[in-house]
Amino acid sequence: MANLVKTLKNILLITITLLLTCKDVLANDPNNEFEQAMEQYKGKVVYVDFWASWCAPCRESFPWMNTMQANHQAQGFVILSINLDAQPTLADEFLEQTPANFGIIFDSKGLLAKRFKLKGMPSSYLFNRNGKLISTHTGFNATKQKKYEQEILQALVRE
Repeated sequence: MANLVKTLKNILLITITLLLTCKDVLANDPNNEFEQAMEQYKGKVVYVDFWASWCAPCRESFPWMNTMQANHQAQGFVILSINLDAQPTLADEFLEQTPANFGIIFDSKGLLAKRFKLKGMPSSYLFNRNGKLISTHTGFNATKQKKYEQEILQALVRE
């Protein structure tokens, strides 16, 4: 009987350890984080932006995204950015120099980049209030930002 109790205690400890490990893995899974964010942003227009610290146009896009978020958040607009740096310290240094006033998911293994079939940096994806992808872009500059802003404004007034 004592051996049975000891065995059951060991099984219980192993089970608890495995469950905690699985919970940590799910919490750090960029796909899971993305799904949770999109669920949280249901009913909003969502601009998903992929970036990395080495990307010069990404540095240009951040002030614009901060402005867009500030100007249109009340209308139901939200930005979710996805960092693809392999080393988190590179992203941290970038964010110290170029702050972000929007959500960031860290995807050091590029799982979301594969899922979205990323073609270049930065890349953006615009989702309407129903969660439907309505626009995609690669690159960023002053000319393109006007087009992106028009698409966002159009999405905000629809539905």
